[in-house]
Amino acid sequence: MVIGATGQIGRVAVGALARDGWEVTAVSRGGGRDTEWPDEVRVTAADRADDAALAAVVGEGCDVLVDLVAYGPEHARQLTGLAGRVGSAVVISSVSVYEDAKGRNFDTQAEPDGFPEYPVPIPEEQRTVRPGESTYSTRKAGLERELLAVGDQLPATLLRAGAIHGPYCRSPRELYFVKRNLDGRRRRVLPYGGASRFHPASVHNIAELIRLAAARPGSRALNAVDPEAPTVAEIAGAIDAVMGVEAAAGVENVLVDGPPPAPTVGDTPWSVPVPVVCDMSAAERDLGYRPVVTYAESLPETVAWIEGRLAGRDWREAYPKMYETYGDLFDYAAEDAWLA
Repeated sequence: MVIGATGQIGRVAVGALARDGWEVTAVSRGGGRDTEWPDEVRVTAADRADDAALAAVVGEGCDVLVDLVAYGPEHARQLTGLAGRVGSAVVISSVSVYEDAKGRNFDTQAEPDGFPEYPVPIPEEQRTVRPGESTYSTRKAGLERELLAVGDQLPATLLRAGAIHGPYCRSPRELYFVKRNLDGRRRRVLPYGGASRFHPASVHNIAELIRLAAARPGSRALNAVDPEAPTVAEIAGAIDAVMGVEAAAGVENVLVDGPPPAPTVGDTPWSVPVPVVCDMSAAERDLGYRPVVTYAESLPETVAWIEGRLAGRDWREAYPKMYETYGDLFDYAAEDAWLA
């Protein structure tokens, strides 16, 4: 059973599980079906926030419950309440649960000297934030803490995803360079020398981890990222290549030492002062994981999806969540003034 089946990860995970021989029930609030799913996938509607509705769709039970939309400790308790009817679980968490040796984490990054300095790469043994109700990170940490504590009742694999990318994303970071290319912007300001690295995670690689964890139940937390963590300059170049924008066309990266030089100028969704790169050796060891796609290989479908959503629409209408999260990413007037 896959909860959140019609979301960004769910669409790929359902297909991967079904093609691997599982009898899959795809659960979403609308009860929809993806056109790429095999015909034998069953679909049903339920809101995972409704305890009774979730219990009803689980019914007499399932071997594996995949939860792609669990966010806090209350969802962990909800799943634990189904332990007698669920063999094991695979649940999406986030790399945002990590904090550094000084207690800095994603929640402190806006403070002076607040960005965390993690080891490179980050192992799963890295300390995590204190569970709480105040932020996305603390709620994910609470989700993890409660599920890992009841591993004898409900074995659960927590997948700590990085910067998720692929079609159907509500906040696609790739939009930053896709729209600039569509708008004919040939100069782009990249802070931190264009060397920022924020580890991406393809929906296809996450789906592969889900498929493997479903067949190998256990109580554990594992990183879930791509085989490489390209720099922001490399990401820009890879998107250029997909869109047919060549260096000969006059593309120029204006590299800035240090942070973005002005508000709304050069502040890409990957721009971090120190690298956030995760270690995947535990997943390789525990699950036999091998990535199915590289970042560059995954880009064509992502770029096509973004271009399709933008066609004839203001980007803020097409991606309101992106605007809510990052603000005005395309303040060209401010950028031109700074470049001048």
